[in-house]
Amino acid sequence: MASFCSLTLILISIFAFSISIANSKTLKRDVKALNEIKASLGWRVVYAWIGDDPCGDGDLPPWSGVTCSTQGDYRVVTELEVYAVSIFGPFPIAVTNLLDLTRLDLHNNKLTGPIPPQIGRLRRLRMLNLRWNKLQDVLPPEIGELKRLTHLSLSFNNFKGEIPRELANLPELRYLYLQENRFTGRVPAELGTLQNLRHLDVGNNHLVGTIRELIRIEGGFPVLRNLYLNNNYLTGGIPAQLANLTNLEILYLSYNKMSGAIPTALAHIPKLTYLYLDHNQFSGRIPDAFYKHPFLKELYIEGNAFRPGVNPIGAHKVLELSDTDFLV
Repeated sequence: MASFCSLTLILISIFAFSISIANSKTLKRDVKALNEIKASLGWRVVYAWIGDDPCGDGDLPPWSGVTCSTQGDYRVVTELEVYAVSIFGPFPIAVTNLLDLTRLDLHNNKLTGPIPPQIGRLRRLRMLNLRWNKLQDVLPPEIGELKRLTHLSLSFNNFKGEIPRELANLPELRYLYLQENRFTGRVPAELGTLQNLRHLDVGNNHLVGTIRELIRIEGGFPVLRNLYLNNNYLTGGIPAQLANLTNLEILYLSYNKMSGAIPTALAHIPKLTYLYLDHNQFSGRIPDAFYKHPFLKELYIEGNAFRPGVNPIGAHKVLELSDTDFLV
């Protein structure tokens, strides 16, 4: 009897909660913003955006890709995910009026132009995914105002200029994907102050500088696992101090202009698994410690000036992260 009463109370609570959601009104600010987006862009998704209320109005469901939550007497838009539907045109500035967004995913579309500086208004944003578009120009420093951001993917676009130092103002950032753009200058050493950064990919850009400059801040990159610097114009050698990044698992230095010998200290990184040194100007020999490393699966050395008899480890393959990896 007691369990029956408990079940009844739970069902009543769920029913009451459902009624409260149904009776909640969507904040006019969010309704206006999403209707502006709907009216201004040639999105294929608009066929599924039926009605005037993006959160649904009782008779109609929420718009596809729109997630809402209830705050007090109102519903607000907290997630906008519209990807791989060939939406085109400039980045919709009206998105920056959705001040309760925690997740914005517009990847794999045909968006053009710059990211507007108004992006800094989205102070609750935790994930921003704009990869695989045609966005361009410099990154606005206002991205550094997104203090709750944990995942930032801007890869496979046409961004140019320097990587803004303001990215170091994102204390929660874990994953930073900037590969396949046209960034120039040096990778900001200030990124090393990010205490939660696990993955940094700046491969396939036009970056210069040295690894020594990148890791010059003492105690930098304390939890970094994956460092992708490949296909740039980096010079200099691999400093022994790189071994201070004790959590490194992947180090990708392929296709740069780096030179010198490979320090034995690098083989002391406990969980180093993939080490790509190919197509640089490294010389000398590979220390024996690398061949005895318990975790090292791949050591790729082609296209350097190593002494005869230096051998690779494993079969080289390109490492790509899936969407699932991005969301970890």
